[in-house]
Amino acid sequence: MRRLTRTICVCLGAAALSAACSSPQSARAGDTAGEPLRDTLTARARIAQLETDARALVKMDGCSASGGCRTAPVGSRACGGPRTYLVYCAATTDSVALFRKLDELSAAERKYNASSGMASTCEMRMPPNVTAQGGSCRERTP
Repeated sequence: MRRLTRTICVCLGAAALSAACSSPQSARAGDTAGEPLRDTLTARARIAQLETDARALVKMDGCSASGGCRTAPVGSRACGGPRTYLVYCAATTDSVALFRKLDELSAAERKYNASSGMASTCEMRMPPNVTAQGGSCRERTP
């Protein structure tokens, strides 16, 4: 019985090793089946970098009145409209550079959403109300 058990274990171990060592079609050298995954990862990394770049352009300080505070749409949801909004001070933020970067981000995200078949909820996201507190723009909380 013990010999049978050892034989079964050896056979199962060999089968598991064989399965683990055989690479899927997409991972073999020279095969392009893995490219959609790489393209997806590259697109998501680019979207993340564009958003990081846009957020770096935002200056919230420098506005003493709420009238100087603005919002800017960020990204593009699959069902349409922005994912979120940034709050910024118009007096201290380079709005042209910010919106140029946000437009680039939205275009990249729309392309990614379309190519990946992304889905999202379809509610309308409105920009937040903003206020200036202590010389800095903030989202007004209820």
